[in-house]
Amino acid sequence: MRAIRLHAFGPAENLRYEETADPVPGPGQVRITVRAAGVHLMDTALREGHQGPAPALPVLPTVPGREVAGVVDALGEGVAEEWRGRRVVTHLGFAPGGYAELAVADAGRLHEIPGNLDFAEAVAMIGTGRTAMGILQFAELGPDAVAVVPAAAGGIGTLLTQYAAHTGATVVGLAGGPEKAARVAANGASLAVDYTLPGWPEKVRARLGGRPATVVFDGVGGEAAREAVALLGPGGRHLVFGWSGAGLRGGAPYLVEGVSEQVLGPVMLGRAGGPDPLRTLELRALDEAAAGRLRPAVQRFPLAEAATAHRALETRGTVGKVVLEP
Repeated sequence: MRAIRLHAFGPAENLRYEETADPVPGPGQVRITVRAAGVHLMDTALREGHQGPAPALPVLPTVPGREVAGVVDALGEGVAEEWRGRRVVTHLGFAPGGYAELAVADAGRLHEIPGNLDFAEAVAMIGTGRTAMGILQFAELGPDAVAVVPAAAGGIGTLLTQYAAHTGATVVGLAGGPEKAARVAANGASLAVDYTLPGWPEKVRARLGGRPATVVFDGVGGEAAREAVALLGPGGRHLVFGWSGAGLRGGAPYLVEGVSEQVLGPVMLGRAGGPDPLRTLELRALDEAAAGRLRPAVQRFPLAEAATAHRALETRGTVGKVVLEP
């Protein structure tokens, strides 16, 4: 099979498109003919040799990628025959192997793809979608809410905007540049704001007619977060789920005592509950997409152009979830 392999930590150019052995499913596993593989910001950090929140760096050489969708083409021992030929999506956890024409996954982690989603959209929902569902557990949305979404044209921001708009909340979507702001408006934001323009917070206050924000969904940090948090009224909440503006390799989120709450990791999973909290959130995300309430934004690259995809993601030159297609 053809795959993207990393032989040495470093820049995106170290990602090589080359021939390698076909994987073989073990007991309880399936092999998937990959039609779409997700690219995550964490992939870029691991590629450079920065562990971040991962339990360990991958052993080199490695095939990166942790989210895949495709068609089951082979079964390991003990896997029901009914899985063969089904359209599936799965998150591989911290096991690599997604940037390839074939990938192996545990059968217990598979989800059948809803009929209204293509492979790339399904990949977006299994990773970005489950994170969005986890964040939304902490939001009290409805017609009286005013939600501010920095990076609203991104993968998570798109879903948060759509969901909040569906509840009847007033949604202020922040994006960098007029093209991204137009996408945010199309996703249902009440106000789509280009935060690269000076004085945008004052314009938002004027458009809201004095209504304060009730919640800020923040995965960006930095100056954008500081200005967004200043829009909150008494009792407002700042939900922090990342600080992509500083990258995964450094920096820290913007936090205000009594206002900010970090909702990633164990906090998110603890709220989801159940014997398998991650799977709970994955099912919620796929259900929302199947019902048509959420539609992920996807930017597609050919598998062979993984290095280009990494560079675009690192320079904030993408819109929505980045996906590689073999």
